[in-house]
Amino acid sequence: MDSLAAAPGTGPATSPLPILRKPRPAAKFEDLPTDRTLVMGILNVTPDSFSDGGKHETADSAIAAGLRMFYAGADIIDVGGESTRPGAEDVSPEEEQRRVLPVIQALVKAGALVSIDTTHASTATAALDAGAAIINDISGLSIEPEMAELVATSKVPYILTHRRGDARTMNSLAEYTDVAAEVVAELAGVRDKLYAAGVSQEQIIVDPGLGFAKNDAHNWELLRNLDRLESLGHKVLVGASRKRFLGSLLTEAGKAAVPEERDAATAAITAIVAARGAWAVRVHNVRPSLDAVKVASRLAAAHTTH
Repeated sequence: MDSLAAAPGTGPATSPLPILRKPRPAAKFEDLPTDRTLVMGILNVTPDSFSDGGKHETADSAIAAGLRMFYAGADIIDVGGESTRPGAEDVSPEEEQRRVLPVIQALVKAGALVSIDTTHASTATAALDAGAAIINDISGLSIEPEMAELVATSKVPYILTHRRGDARTMNSLAEYTDVAAEVVAELAGVRDKLYAAGVSQEQIIVDPGLGFAKNDAHNWELLRNLDRLESLGHKVLVGASRKRFLGSLLTEAGKAAVPEERDAATAAITAIVAARGAWAVRVHNVRPSLDAVKVASRLAAAHTTH
């Protein structure tokens, strides 16, 4: 689309989004900053995502929201058309693509680097054709064989997330003796399948899958043991943004904080994992986490000069 303005009520009336008259050069993964943790903005084009479901159901509102994240400094915009929250209903690849493809095309035209959040190889293929540069697959242990083949042939970066079961069953599978060791072992098992399909080590980014078949204690234990995840030898992505375990932590008078009240805690996690060398964080609210990343980066720089 040629002209995009902020949707009513979603931004200052005096600061409309810029008019996009000419496509910008396509953003490239290899041009991403390497001197700090990256910030990936979450853009759910869904009616039922846990935090922002229904806010960006139309292509126009989703594009406007994605552009706001991009102009706020997001390094990557992660576009998804199917909710991954516990209990969410499945969405057909056809419906998923109807939701996400116009959004991806517009954001790529604006110069954003886009990842596609999908478990379906057909949607990932269509998204790459539309200009997406990264596949973010939260299917976990149930990765489609076709997805592995696509990643191998396309040679794009692939985010491998740990999850047991699916949206309906994963909560019942949150049983671990040593959650960090088991998550690492299960990720390694899927990683080996990717290797067998021809995927290179450099393509793979690992995500511990906070909240996916994990309870609150499991999530905190995984955050405490990120070094064990790093032992796999891949970049590490952390997606803690607004998740339920943060709401539980911030409970007041017996009531858990709602998702929108979890951004400060999310930024605190961003600062901690950035200081520990995480490759990227995946967040709903870009600016606080970008500020946290800058603080962590500056402290690391100060340490190396003394």
